[in-house]
Amino acid sequence: MFYVLARFVVRPLFWLLFRPHVTGRENVPLQGPVIFASNHLSFIDSIVIPTVAPRRVAYLAKAEYFTGSGIAGWFTRTLFTALGALPVERETHRAAQAALDTALTVLQQDGGFGIYPEGTRSRDGRLARGKTGVAWLALTADCPVVPVAVAGTDRVQPIGARWPRPVPVSVTFGTPLTFPDLRGKAGNGRARRAATDRIMLAIAELSGQEKAGWDAPEVA
Repeated sequence: MFYVLARFVVRPLFWLLFRPHVTGRENVPLQGPVIFASNHLSFIDSIVIPTVAPRRVAYLAKAEYFTGSGIAGWFTRTLFTALGALPVERETHRAAQAALDTALTVLQQDGGFGIYPEGTRSRDGRLARGKTGVAWLALTADCPVVPVAVAGTDRVQPIGARWPRPVPVSVTFGTPLTFPDLRGKAGNGRARRAATDRIMLAIAELSGQEKAGWDAPEVA
């Protein structure tokens, strides 16, 4: 029911308001597990990508979005549920691993899962070096990664803005990446770093963003 709501209500409304320019949809595998790894400019990215993707994409969302009260709480809960968002507790001791475990469950069920390897929104428009959780997922699930670049979403809902603005956005889906040379090496830090860097380079090529902190030493 909620997916029908997203497909026939949320999607047409989104296309009407933001007039998205979408390229590379043919690059997205329509079956089997797949990771959508994207740059991250705005809160609304998690609405934009599932809305324009040719298949269902699950994202993690703060558990608070599913527990609000009143009309606003109902709207937020309904919207995120319709878009396939999965609630996750962010402040627990094992939050990071629990999030990856949730994502892995989606992939093991042949689903599509969206992730932002940078870990947080860019505040200056530059592309930060990716964290290796995306590689752990790809190597553990042994599935392709579709690099994604969003643009314009920082103008739709800039950091600190309460409501989105109707401005055009663009989404580009790149060629899927696979890692046959690293298969079975999810537990190897160097392998995860190598796969993550390949993913981030692909995102950078699609987005044209300046890189930030890519030469910084690794923190254990």
